[in-house]
Amino acid sequence: MTTADSPATTARRPATAWPLENAVFSAAMAAQRLPWADAPARALGLDMLTRDGVTRALLAFLRRTRSGRPVQLRTPFGPFLLPLAAADAAGLLAAADEAGALAPAVGLTAGGRRYGLSPHVPLPRDAAVPAGELGALLAEYVDRAVPARRGDGTLEWHHWQRGMQRLARRVVAGAAAVEDTLLSEVLAAATAAADSRSYEGRAEALRRRLAPYLADPDPASLAGRMTAQGAGREGTEPEAAGPAVAHALALVSEAAAGTVLQALALLAVGAAASPEAAVGEALRRWPPVASAVYPVRADFVWQDLAVEAGTEILRVPGWLRRLDGEGSPEPGPSGPSARAQTSGMPPLCGAPTGCAATRFAALVAEQIVRTVTEAARPVVITPQITADRLPDTLDPRTLVVALEDLAARPGGGSVTAGMPTAVPVAAFGYAPAAYGALAHASADRLERHAESLAACAGNSGWSTDEEGERFRMVLLGHAERCATAADGVRRAAKRLTD
Repeated sequence: MTTADSPATTARRPATAWPLENAVFSAAMAAQRLPWADAPARALGLDMLTRDGVTRALLAFLRRTRSGRPVQLRTPFGPFLLPLAAADAAGLLAAADEAGALAPAVGLTAGGRRYGLSPHVPLPRDAAVPAGELGALLAEYVDRAVPARRGDGTLEWHHWQRGMQRLARRVVAGAAAVEDTLLSEVLAAATAAADSRSYEGRAEALRRRLAPYLADPDPASLAGRMTAQGAGREGTEPEAAGPAVAHALALVSEAAAGTVLQALALLAVGAAASPEAAVGEALRRWPPVASAVYPVRADFVWQDLAVEAGTEILRVPGWLRRLDGEGSPEPGPSGPSARAQTSGMPPLCGAPTGCAATRFAALVAEQIVRTVTEAARPVVITPQITADRLPDTLDPRTLVVALEDLAARPGGGSVTAGMPTAVPVAAFGYAPAAYGALAHASADRLERHAESLAACAGNSGWSTDEEGERFRMVLLGHAERCATAADGVRRAAKRLTD
């Protein structure tokens, strides 16, 4: 409610934090640049003394002393108006957006560094590829990415990212764009340059790169659906559709590469029961846009709070999540796509309110997770996480997930010693379940190797002379030893995982 709705209400300026509060908040932000700072506190189980623990304690104190109202903070990284509740952040930004008072948002790392965000562009509601069509569209690319694991079964980040970018280009820009790696590079450069002097030049390069795919769009892609379903309507011409397609491509690429790995980790430790729940929980716990700054370019009033031009609103859903209640349900409609929203603000985008491209990116991520888990079981190798002790941050670039095949491959006539196992070589400190998964995968590998050796020995080529028969007996002996070893390793794995 604004002052226009309640003329008797007198607008007042936000409360200002005390110097000591500013100093503690600034120190907490600066400490985010020191990843080792939490080690002593975590080793002792003193979570309240970690960087995130201190920050949450300060925010809880500010909420109590300021009656939960947004507070003005001064830090070395700039002065910020900080809402102290997710609902207040949503209402404040929605009022500012309705008044046309906001400039484009920029991202803010936990250590106070600013970075560009993909400029938000509304996506037509009927343009998104339906879930029923996505499954078939994604299967080919997921099936290509999963077998490309390392020899130890883990997903290598850079290879996985390239595969998911290829998939995103297929879904958003069409089949012709699948191998256009330069498109993703130009998009990343333009996104990084947002809100800088070089943005227009890089955005023009992105428009040129997208032009061929928009001039003759693939009907099965997002670009094709935008053109076909909006033919003749204003805003659906290739030039006008370009920014929306670029924005969707940026968000789908981010969700497919990073959010999918986080969702697989949640499924692996039993913190989610379905692909939809896993993706929604990953976006809620670890939103790619964890913090964003919204510059205010015109005065506006929210409830009885007067916000002046020049103010910068800081949105930090991750820090506010525990203050608002760890297990509390998210506001808004339920359902797979709706879970991509966090208190009305999209976790993949800097939009002040909802974003249809975020919902579509979440849907793509759900379909990828579903396709992966239909063929493999995820195992988290590092970091050590459990369902009841999930970390405050989980960088997908440092997350190591392995995939264990649900069904063994049928034996042929070839030796399978080089085939992927389920998990990598264990390191000191892994939980017993991780060692058990390693042992179980090794047993499966030994059994497949025994089958392939026996199949090789059965080839008629060994029957031509005495030496060939001798080699056949050697192969059969190795096959028997591998099968015996597989049985022993499987019993050991059962002991570890029970």
